[in-house]
Amino acid sequence: MAQTVISDRSQRYLTLLAEKYPSVRAVTREMININAILNLPKGTEHFMSDLHGEYEAFCHILNNCSGVIHEKVERLYGDTLDETAIKEICTLIYYPVEKLRLLKEEGEPDTEWYRITLERMLEIARVLSSKYTRSKVRKAMPKEYAYIIDELLHAQKDEDNNQVRYHSCILDTVIRLSADDFVISLASLIKRLAVDRLHIVGDIFDRGDSADRILDLLTTYHSLDFEWGNHDILWMGAASGSEVCIACAVRNCLHYNAVRTLEDGYGISLRPLTLFAEKLYPDRTPMQAALAAITVIQFKLEGQLIARNPDFDMDDRLLLDKIDFESHTVTIGDLTYPLNETEFPTVDRDDPYALTPDERTVTEGLRAAFMQSPKLQRHIQFLYDNGSMYCVCNGNLLYHGCVPLDEGGAFKQVALFGGIYSGKALFDMAEEKVRAAFFRRNKKQRELDFMWYLRCGENSPLNGRKTKTFENAYIDDHDARHEVKNPYYRYYYDEAVCVRILEEFGLRSPLSHIVNGHTPVQTVKGELPIRANGKVLVIDGGFCKNYHAKTGIAGYTLIFNSHGLRLKAHQPFESKEDALRRNCDIFSSSEIVETEQRRVMVYATDDGDRLQEQLADLAMLLDMYRQGQIKPQYE
Repeated sequence: MAQTVISDRSQRYLTLLAEKYPSVRAVTREMININAILNLPKGTEHFMSDLHGEYEAFCHILNNCSGVIHEKVERLYGDTLDETAIKEICTLIYYPVEKLRLLKEEGEPDTEWYRITLERMLEIARVLSSKYTRSKVRKAMPKEYAYIIDELLHAQKDEDNNQVRYHSCILDTVIRLSADDFVISLASLIKRLAVDRLHIVGDIFDRGDSADRILDLLTTYHSLDFEWGNHDILWMGAASGSEVCIACAVRNCLHYNAVRTLEDGYGISLRPLTLFAEKLYPDRTPMQAALAAITVIQFKLEGQLIARNPDFDMDDRLLLDKIDFESHTVTIGDLTYPLNETEFPTVDRDDPYALTPDERTVTEGLRAAFMQSPKLQRHIQFLYDNGSMYCVCNGNLLYHGCVPLDEGGAFKQVALFGGIYSGKALFDMAEEKVRAAFFRRNKKQRELDFMWYLRCGENSPLNGRKTKTFENAYIDDHDARHEVKNPYYRYYYDEAVCVRILEEFGLRSPLSHIVNGHTPVQTVKGELPIRANGKVLVIDGGFCKNYHAKTGIAGYTLIFNSHGLRLKAHQPFESKEDALRRNCDIFSSSEIVETEQRRVMVYATDDGDRLQEQLADLAMLLDMYRQGQIKPQYE
């Protein structure tokens, strides 16, 4: 046999690999294992977007995996159980701790109830585990019961029913000693097996009052990624020390009555701001006064930022100096509008963007509070560690906002930081600056300012519209508030343009899609989430209650499993209390986007590509062992 010739670098790599697989037997065992994994069905991916602080609705859809668990239970027991019993076991899986507590209030579940329930839950877990290796399932199990669950999941009938009796004895002991804990552990395993990877396509923050609780939950999730949204980037900028991002974040919390996130969630007190504001606006409630004060501070800070960043090209957003304080109007372009706010006690007519000494004190205090909040800093670090501007995964392109286009549908050339960027290069440059803003020890104001630009800039890939914050705050005229969108939002109905976007990010398969958040789908106006002949799937979750009247539903999520892609349309979530007491689920209708002609196996995924690379490396190491070029440590 001719010896394989490899480079010195490959030789060094294979020598290191040999430390992990020190014998022919170890190599062949791993190659057999990898080949087995490659021929399993791909795991289920779950896509969600625009959570906007709505913890209960998010938690429910996360627990029910957009209806996947109900579908599995119905498929298993639809012929033997009525709908009430099916809903009961589903609710127990979604909320095991709370449901068990409620059942005990209504009457202690007896031994027979536990036996039947555990048998059913084990069968559900058995079905869900069938697409994974036994090793992976074992790693997913709660550690304290892993051995017991593993035994029960793989108990087989034999000639003398020894395994069945063994199984029964284990259950008897579990029920006698730790029934509730075991139910909770099985519920956790079922939810873990139902979804292999979670994608959050932007906007955890703002509007709802529990973004911190959402992040607390996500930090415990087994496998996920984030595609940052414009509201996320705002809070990331605030946690990095951007004063203008901090003012915007505080204003949003006050405007949407989401102060709980700041004060209870992150320990950021609004008391200094409120005391300052009450002196300026004594006739208003404390929260109304605080909102008025922080709004002015925000527009002053934005004006300063725009002035020191001329390449942001946002001079048309400088409007404080366009106010006529006597007539209570503002001139924007050629038009003059009446203001709904007449009091501007801190605005210097000669220098409208200058902070007063008291405003400077309040701003510096808020900055210190954001920078020194351990929980906020931990959550933002988590978003950086698991997030990015976009994600290419298993043939799909995920991003929150848009790929800025010009009027002709070509990638828009955006001048920033002394360069010209478009398409993928614009996203990559943005990610570099976003990371620099948080991680660079001696932070530069330029990167911090760019975080605000990404949040609301017309050419920002996280936004893509002319944001009218001033007009929405101070002008009642709806025409003045109209926000012109980037041409992307017209062209993402055009299949050829969307194919070009996919190719820009390296995706050339006819089965590739863009998964997009950011814009609520207005079903009441006939809008559909599937666009460009199926190339674009818009899944703005619509979780925010303020959107429900506008959209007609509570938004969309997406499921991608080995059989294909399905969009799930959700009705509004009533309450956790209803879910527990009446076993109410979120009603979710399913629309098949794409059915695979052949079931998708792991070898056809990104993980499959990585595993096949490992397989090739192991095959080369095996050759080295057999040819004597690397000596096995033992056999």
